[in-house]
Amino acid sequence: MAELPYHEKQDIENTKRLRTLIRTLPPFCVEFFRGIEPITSARTRIAYAYDLRIFFEFLQTNNPELAKKEMKDFTLDILEQIDIWDLEEYMEYLKCHNTKYKEDVVNHERGIMRKMASLKSFYNYYFRRERIHSNPAALMQMPKIREKEIIRLETDEVANLLDQVEEGDKLTKKQQDYHKKTKIRDVAMLTLMLGTGIRVSECIGLNINDLDFKNNAMKIHRKGGKEVFLYFSEEVKQALLDYLEERQKIEPAPGHEGALFLSLQKKRMSVRSVENLVKKYARIVTPLKKITPHKLRSTYGTNLYRETGDIYLVADVLGHEDVNTTKKHYAALEDSRRRSARDKVVLRKDGNK
Repeated sequence: MAELPYHEKQDIENTKRLRTLIRTLPPFCVEFFRGIEPITSARTRIAYAYDLRIFFEFLQTNNPELAKKEMKDFTLDILEQIDIWDLEEYMEYLKCHNTKYKEDVVNHERGIMRKMASLKSFYNYYFRRERIHSNPAALMQMPKIREKEIIRLETDEVANLLDQVEEGDKLTKKQQDYHKKTKIRDVAMLTLMLGTGIRVSECIGLNINDLDFKNNAMKIHRKGGKEVFLYFSEEVKQALLDYLEERQKIEPAPGHEGALFLSLQKKRMSVRSVENLVKKYARIVTPLKKITPHKLRSTYGTNLYRETGDIYLVADVLGHEDVNTTKKHYAALEDSRRRSARDKVVLRKDGNK
């Protein structure tokens, strides 16, 4: 039987995980998740499920009557018993709360906003379908979000990072033992991410037959399963070819035969393992910056925008559906380019005043 593509395997796993999560929620929630399925990904619905479970845990913790009930016994009319004051109390609760699954969870502004947005969507679904007659969530004011400065690597830091991946001389003794076995793979992976801006999930989802060295192209699956082709430089090509020489000598574990990047267990690498290896190398080069695979993506987007000045190209290559998302991320660079325009047009030359 042919090996399923990585993104299809992930969809299956996410669907199974979502079903398990939904079983922990009140039964009426099934209608909500069925209704939003055509317009959301499984990952988005999983996030909704986690957020809603926290909301129902809050109700159990803070309402004496509901504390006597199992969550599976909650009915839809519970939503009509909640007012704006309850929701404001919930927002306060989110700043620091305990759950059955995690302890002392601290939510910052963005985490609180996401959970409140999930609750608004939940209420809106039932209100629009006239299943409930009041919608207190619509009255909620969302928390103000402070824009965070985008963390990225500077040009010299990119070069130093790749040098460190190649040399590994500043790693611990134990890390150096692993480095001998993974150096060529790690160089290829980080060169690819820094040279194309692909997401970590897109990177680990690559199969060997997704690469086209004749055209320096690769086939990737974007969010939602959209298939696109991205192109890479000669520098990236060489790093990939060096790794493929080594990859051909490895006999993958069953079910991972097509995977491009393999772990030491000879299985397709996971998102977590890539996050850990990026952190391992980056904190040697730039210990004050918290560098993640997503920061490598931001670094590529910054470099591409600096070189081309084309925000639409950056949006397309990074896979942003809305160019405004890209503009928000690179607003500082936009302002810098606007400032540079002030001296470009001379109205009157010296001597003609």
